[in-house]
Amino acid sequence: MSNKTQPSSLELYTLAAERSSNAVIASYSTSFGVATKLLAPEIRQHVRNIYALVRVADEIVDGAAAEARVGGGNVEPSVALDVLEAEIYKTLRSHFSTNLVVHAFAKTANETGFSRGIIEPFFASMRMDLWPRKHTPESFQKYVYGSAEVVGLMCLHAFIKESDFSMQDYTKIVRSARALGAAFQKVNFLRDLSADFEKLGRSYFPDVNPATFNESQKAELLADIRADLSTSSQALMFLPASSRKAVSAAQMLFTELANRIEKTPAEQMLRARISVPNTTKFFIVLKALIGVVPK
Repeated sequence: MSNKTQPSSLELYTLAAERSSNAVIASYSTSFGVATKLLAPEIRQHVRNIYALVRVADEIVDGAAAEARVGGGNVEPSVALDVLEAEIYKTLRSHFSTNLVVHAFAKTANETGFSRGIIEPFFASMRMDLWPRKHTPESFQKYVYGSAEVVGLMCLHAFIKESDFSMQDYTKIVRSARALGAAFQKVNFLRDLSADFEKLGRSYFPDVNPATFNESQKAELLADIRADLSTSSQALMFLPASSRKAVSAAQMLFTELANRIEKTPAEQMLRARISVPNTTKFFIVLKALIGVVPK
């Protein structure tokens, strides 16, 4: 006779919520999905809960919500974003939401210890995307912090929630997590330079006009990205084994993407989207599995 305890109603509901987050990730991201498989199961679930919420917010400002509106739907993206954010804060307190992705995200926030202090900047950056704009250096820095660096900090909470560090090492880890998030975001901006401008009316990089994008500008942007990647690699040794291989794989994947962008003529980047082939992704993951750490 089995002594296995049946899950409570809340536990079963939370399991369903986390499966929903997994489905969101599986539907939208291949490279990310590959990297998360290298995480320990509990940490993997937390990271997927985080990124599923990020994906939903992104669809409000970029994709599905706008398409629904064009199709005659009565949806206002700015209102939908406000509702989503308010639901998160309510769920942090109540530990329950009828929005399954929010429910899973709030569970991760409560269990790993991050709060409104790094959630609010994320939504502030999402609101910047609601209307076409050209960034100044100051607004770009603020946007990258909220859209990417704080997401790195959320994941960091999951990575190190049971670890102890000196203040000096913790400061270095936080700086590296922010740098990695920034590098990922900037690589994606560079890869999607033309599409963002033509389809969404956005030009993220200050003083960069996609119509006149050139090799000098590309080299300058790549140098900034590589500086972020260098900063992020400095703290990999401090990460627990449960997350180090996954973060190493993600860093190597985006370094490879940066390398491919560097080899692609600037004018060609305005016509084609650069990507990393699946076979290359496989070998990068294999390198991470055997313990290769980016330097």
